[in-house]
Amino acid sequence: MTVRPAMPDDAPPVAALFTHTRDTCMGYLPELHTPAEDRAWMRDVVFKTCDVWVAELDGRLAGFLAMHDDVLAHLYVHPELHNRGVGTSLLGKARELRPSGFRLWVFQQNAQARRFYERHGLQLAQLTDGASNEERTPDAQYVWHPTS
Repeated sequence: MTVRPAMPDDAPPVAALFTHTRDTCMGYLPELHTPAEDRAWMRDVVFKTCDVWVAELDGRLAGFLAMHDDVLAHLYVHPELHNRGVGTSLLGKARELRPSGFRLWVFQQNAQARRFYERHGLQLAQLTDGASNEERTPDAQYVWHPTS
């Protein structure tokens, strides 16, 4: 597996992975944007305001992460590649990029992601009713701080 900085040409396939993963794994979310809107947002917002890294497995886009300041804004793994070390590699890159710690948000219903983060030492910081996110779906904030 290779984890490398994303290039501008990676934005369309990263957006497609984002859309596919949400559709496949998070069917409880309202559909707020079209795939074309996801592509534009990824290209014009995420790739311009975040540190974006991609994971490739056997020459195929396997996942990505996007960090903004001390926030792990996105960590997505292609659903067919779950439990193959992709998420662990990306989370390791996040720790490398933000060695003093970071925080992230995950939907409360995303039990698989929550187990993943807890298994990798992130701590639940708070639960909310989702009023502050676009989906208006209850979420959970996790934090990671390096051990001394």
